[in-house]
Amino acid sequence: MATVSLGTTPGGTTPVGTTPGVNTPDSEKNDEFQEHEKILSPDFLSTAQITDLLTEDVDGIQEKLRIFLNFKNLHTHLKDAIILDYYVSGFMWAKGMDFSVTQYSKFMTLLDMLLHNLRTLHMSLEDSIKWFGEVMAEIGPRHSQKKKEWNIFDVKQANAIIDYLKISLFQHYKLYEFMFYSTREEIVIGTETEINEKLQIQEEAFNARIEKLKKA
Repeated sequence: MATVSLGTTPGGTTPVGTTPGVNTPDSEKNDEFQEHEKILSPDFLSTAQITDLLTEDVDGIQEKLRIFLNFKNLHTHLKDAIILDYYVSGFMWAKGMDFSVTQYSKFMTLLDMLLHNLRTLHMSLEDSIKWFGEVMAEIGPRHSQKKKEWNIFDVKQANAIIDYLKISLFQHYKLYEFMFYSTREEIVIGTETEINEKLQIQEEAFNARIEKLKKA
């Protein structure tokens, strides 16, 4: 999975034409630009892969992403089938938004990192939404008021992304946790009623956090 960096600029780098330890306006601007460039990187899909996928229909996109993710047999591996659907659905949604290649890149990397945070880092729903909000603050319209040339998504696109993640991942977060953390036997005996009850308990607080994020 890809990793995201929101940290400090790597040490030991001295911009050409400046004195070590002395910050000039140009060097500060360069460092700030490098910091911004690290948001949601490395990319989950390359520019060439995105361009290639855009020429395919949904079946072609599914097959190429299956190969990319190295999923062998979707008929016997339900978890892999669900993960593949997560990425395919996200790509098809972005296709309907008519994103640029750069926007596709950041959006698909965002999807990948959210799943990575859940699956590998065991990030809670609350922490995942908080992380999501921090990233959107960097790539969304609020940040662009400071550096317009860094704008990746406008207000309408950012709100659409928030709404999409709400219905595609966050509303089903407990189900994804259940899938990743539970044994096969627990999945078999788990009841839909029990899952729905857990989801309902979190629904009100979840909706409040989402609305707060959209207004941030």
